[in-house]
Amino acid sequence: MSSGLSDILIKDIMTRVLITVNPSTTIYQVSKLMEQGGIGAIIVNDDETHKGIITDRDFAIKIAVNRYPLDTRVQKVASYPLQTINSNESVLVAANMMSAKKIRKLVVVENNKVVGIITSTDIVNQLAKMK
Repeated sequence: MSSGLSDILIKDIMTRVLITVNPSTTIYQVSKLMEQGGIGAIIVNDDETHKGIITDRDFAIKIAVNRYPLDTRVQKVASYPLQTINSNESVLVAANMMSAKKIRKLVVVENNKVVGIITSTDIVNQLAKMK
């Protein structure tokens, strides 16, 4: 099964639509964007540079546990630095990276430019198609 995953490139299954916010955006605003977009991760930009990410897991672990007020700036709770992977890497490389780093999302780059995101769900969905 893993040999099949090594044949599939990240760029073939990644999500290309990304929502970005600046570091001063509140966690309430971020949560509304996630709800409206049906997504679990938003990229945090600083001066047009992608710096970090806030995920639905951050809300469950960091925000809820620490009881941050909803007007808290996203820069306080986002994860830095971004964990990235090249779009031409295989899905197996992405899966190994996620496992090693204990994360569920990787930002995808091409020529040092963010072009998408790949999630553990994307990989599981790909596995399900490989019956």
